[in-house]
Amino acid sequence: MFDQNILTFNPGWSNEGKPLDNFIDVRAIQAQLKAAGIALALETPADGDCPGHIVFSDPDGNQIMLDQHVRKSK
Repeated sequence: MFDQNILTFNPGWSNEGKPLDNFIDVRAIQAQLKAAGIALALETPADGDCPGHIVFSDPDGNQIMLDQHVRKSK
């Protein structure tokens, strides 16, 4: 599925994989990373409120994926 190492974080899920009531939406994280000049290999639509994911690389070339499975409450 992935051609190299990847570290995955799941905004909106607890350590037990249960939905959280309060978390930072992946689109907000995406905007912060882009504002800091970090290139994203995969982006999620900025105007949605549905699940989404982004992928970028750390300085050593390891992939990092933020994979949000739940909708952010408004």
